[in-house]
Amino acid sequence: MDLFTANLSASEGNNMPHAPLAVRMRPQKISEVVGQEHLLQPGQPLRRLIENTDDSTVTAVFLWGPPGIGKTTLAYLMAAATGRRFVEISAVAAGIKELRAEIATAKHELAARNIQTVLFIDEVHRFSKTQQDALLPAVENRWVTLIAATTENPSLSVISPLLSRSLLLTLHPLTASDLDTLITRALTDPRGFNGQVTITLAAKELLIRFAGNDGRRVLTLLEAAASTGITEIDVPQVEAAVDQYAVRYDRNADQHYNVISAFIKSIRGSDADAAIHYLARMLEAGEDPRFIGRRIVISAAEDIGLADPQALQIALQAMQAVSLIGMPEARIILAQAVIYLATAPKSNSAYKAINAALADVRAGKGGQVPLHLWDQNLAASRQYVQEAGKTHDYIYPHDFPAGIVAQTYLPDDLQDVRYYVPTRRGREGNITENLQRINKALGKS
Repeated sequence: MDLFTANLSASEGNNMPHAPLAVRMRPQKISEVVGQEHLLQPGQPLRRLIENTDDSTVTAVFLWGPPGIGKTTLAYLMAAATGRRFVEISAVAAGIKELRAEIATAKHELAARNIQTVLFIDEVHRFSKTQQDALLPAVENRWVTLIAATTENPSLSVISPLLSRSLLLTLHPLTASDLDTLITRALTDPRGFNGQVTITLAAKELLIRFAGNDGRRVLTLLEAAASTGITEIDVPQVEAAVDQYAVRYDRNADQHYNVISAFIKSIRGSDADAAIHYLARMLEAGEDPRFIGRRIVISAAEDIGLADPQALQIALQAMQAVSLIGMPEARIILAQAVIYLATAPKSNSAYKAINAALADVRAGKGGQVPLHLWDQNLAASRQYVQEAGKTHDYIYPHDFPAGIVAQTYLPDDLQDVRYYVPTRRGREGNITENLQRINKALGKS
């Protein structure tokens, strides 16, 4: 289990000569942190926390950003700045029993020895609601200072009571320049290769491209490329390192994105066998089933839509059931939903409609709302209509046999626009015929 307690400063882990390069090169002070300039400027909350000059009542911090950008490093630096006892828990491996035990220990250390604890939780979005609830008393009573790292939007994966008590900091992906700095430092620093290994420009560019904004990965690939004992790394060594690194699915690497992409595209392409295969690969690799559940809800709306409106309901029910049931039984629920989505008729007409409408709004199209659609219960609306010498001529559709009557609904500059264009697949075949009748009644061409 990836669970340990340490009374070490952030720099002590860098003195292990046999540790991975990414561990040895972990920054020991704020000046060595690469990237996140928007949070590390003087006076910014993150810098004040690291320098131990923050005088606020912050007892919980959420670090949100993609993998390999230094979330763990920042947690180490914040702990080191205060000299507090440091406990790290991986939400992938730790259960509620281990979490409560660490909180109990922190509470005892505070009461008996006045020793404060920084509790760092990696991948906190993988904690269940029960586990997150267990953190609330510890945060509220200041038994621990919580630092939590997540690669998913906390508003979707963290309970509101915990999030409302926390400082949320959004971290940005590392740039190519940031990765170049990490490579150069690793090659020259005594903690790294100490100037004994160099890299060609072509190999460095390839390494940066394969790293994909991930600082941990660029150092892992660099170490693998230099593992043969060579003194100069060239393109073939980088290619070999990449091949070795990408053998299996990795939640924190490109394979994560490639597999989820193949999964969604297989559903869209109506290949149930392929969709189930990629579902199995993600589950076997330990992917969060709640993440998969959210993805199939999006797929149901984007790729199936009104061709089978039931698909969205099934996807939503599956996502909710997965959160309640958990693994391993959740695999059955996900499989059922995935097969339904893959075999359902497909339509992206709703997806295209909202995107087209947003494009028009962002382009400044869409003038004044027609006056007869204004809310006449508002005094300001009534006054404007009267001053403009207009009459309130809204026609109530329910007064007509078909429940439809021709009148203007769109602003004048969008009268001829058609955002929703249904297909003839599945239920949208019926919608197409009905829409033609509606448009004719509305006087639309």
